[in-house]
Amino acid sequence: MTPLHTTRVRRRRLGVAAAAAGLLATLLAAGPAAATPDPGDVPAERKVSSEQAAAAKALTTSGEIPAVDEVVHSDNIQHLANIPKDALPGTNSDLAFQGTYAFAGNYDGFRIFDISNPRAPRTVSQVLCPGSQNDISVSGDLLFLSTDSSRSDNSCASTSQPATEKSSWEGVKVFDISDKRNPKYVAAVETACGSHTHTLVPERRNVYVYVSSYSPNATFPDCQPPHDGISVIKVPRNAPEKSAVVGFPVLFPGEGPDGGGNPGSPTNPGVSKTTGCHDITVLPSKDLAAGACMGDGILFDIRDPERPKVIDRVQDNVNFAFWHSATFNQGADKVVFTDELGGGVGATCNAEIGPKRGADGIYDIVGKGDQRKLVFRSYFKIDRHQAATENCVAHNGSLIPVKGRDIMVQAWYQGGVSVWEFTDSAKPREIAYFERGPLTTDTITTGGSWSAYYYNGYIYSNDIAKGFDVLKLEDRRTDAAKRVRMHELNVQTQPAPPCRSRAMKRKWAGCSRT
Repeated sequence: MTPLHTTRVRRRRLGVAAAAAGLLATLLAAGPAAATPDPGDVPAERKVSSEQAAAAKALTTSGEIPAVDEVVHSDNIQHLANIPKDALPGTNSDLAFQGTYAFAGNYDGFRIFDISNPRAPRTVSQVLCPGSQNDISVSGDLLFLSTDSSRSDNSCASTSQPATEKSSWEGVKVFDISDKRNPKYVAAVETACGSHTHTLVPERRNVYVYVSSYSPNATFPDCQPPHDGISVIKVPRNAPEKSAVVGFPVLFPGEGPDGGGNPGSPTNPGVSKTTGCHDITVLPSKDLAAGACMGDGILFDIRDPERPKVIDRVQDNVNFAFWHSATFNQGADKVVFTDELGGGVGATCNAEIGPKRGADGIYDIVGKGDQRKLVFRSYFKIDRHQAATENCVAHNGSLIPVKGRDIMVQAWYQGGVSVWEFTDSAKPREIAYFERGPLTTDTITTGGSWSAYYYNGYIYSNDIAKGFDVLKLEDRRTDAAKRVRMHELNVQTQPAPPCRSRAMKRKWAGCSRT
C-alpha cells in the first residue's frame, strides 16, 4: 500500500486482533453471515468484554486508531460537508443521483438533497415511509424503494407484521419525483420474499426492475422455498400504476426444495446457502449483469431483460462468506465482488481475520460471448485495522471514471471510505481514505459509511449514524474523472460509455459525457 500522510498519523500496527476475533466468533456462532439485519433483528448495541473494551480504549488513547468520532483522512481527500440525520432517525442506507440532486435511503423513508453546491448541500424534502432497507434508485420522474421487512400493508403508514401472516406485504414502492419538493407515492408491487435490493434496467418506454431477495421459509406464505431466482418488474414510464411482475427467472436450477445454488454449511462451512441474490449490477451498454448471490457469484446476459441467461458461475468456499455486491470495470473485462463477512455488524477489519476474508474479490472476464468465464485474480481489503467495537467489512462502492485505469471508491462501514486501484487485477492498492474513530469503545454499535459513490467530481457517503458526507478527492490519478458529467447515477445500473451520438443518448439512460 502507498504510504499516506494524514491530519494525524494513522498507525496500523495494532494489538487488537485477538479481542476483535473473539467478538467476531460470538457474532457468527449462530451460523453463516447474513445481510445487514433489519431493525429489531439484532440489537443496535452489543456489549463487548471488559478486555475488548479496555483494548479499544487503549488504542484510541495511544493514537493507534482515531479517537471516538475523530475524523482522519489521507492528504489527497478533503471533508467538505456533513449533514446530520433529521426527521428520519433510522439507519441510513443507499444513494442515487440525478442532475443536482442526491437521493438518500433510510430505513424510515428517504431524503432528497440539493447538491448544486457540494460544499453546502441542503435538504429539499424528507419522506416518511418505513420499510427497511429502503434501497433507492431513480430513473426520469420515477423513484424506487425496496421493502424487505414484513409490513401490515403497502402504505407509508404501515406497521411491522409477522411474515407468517398472508396479509403481510413486502416489495417495491414507486414514487413520482417530478416535483422534488413533493414526491408522490404512485405504485407498489409485491414480490416473493420482499425486495432486499433492486436494480434498474432502464429503457425508453419502460423500466425493468430486477428484485433481489432471499431466505425463504415454509412458514412464510409469500416466501416459499426454493427461491432460486429474481423477480422482474416492468414499470411503464407513462403509467407506473400499471407496474407488475412479469417473470421470475430461475438463476440456480436444481432438483429438490433448495434449488441448485451453493448448499452452504455444513457442506461448505461458514458459507451462506444460496437462496436468491443479494444484489445485482447491470451494464446495459454491454447487455451484461453480475450477481452477488449469497454463496455464488454469477455473470449473465440481459439482452432480453425479461429472460436473463446465466453465462458463468463461481464460488469461493475458502474466504467468502456472503457474496454481497458486484462492480464492473469500465472495460467490462473485470468484476469486483464484495464479501460481507459478519453481515455488516461484525468487527472483521483486523490482523486476526486477515486480508482475504471480508474483502473484495477481483475477477477477470475472459473469453467471448457465452463462453466468457470469471477468473479469480486477487483480494483487496483495507489494512487500516479497526477496534473490536467497530463494525467493518467490504460494502457499497462505485467506479471513478478515469480512462485507462480501474479505480473505485468504496464504503467499509466504520472502516470509512477507501479509494483504491485495481488496474493490475493481481496488485490492487489503496490510494486515499477517509474515516472516523469508533462510535464507542465499550459496545459494538452499527455505524459508518453504508455507501460511498463518486458523482460529477465529488464523493458522497451515506453514514449510518452520522449522516450525509461530501468529500473531494485531489489526485493526479483521478483528475481526469472531473471532466465526466452524468445526468443520472444508480450505481447498480452502471453508466454507458461517454455519449457519442444522439442514438446512444436515446438508448441509454444516464449516458455520460466528457
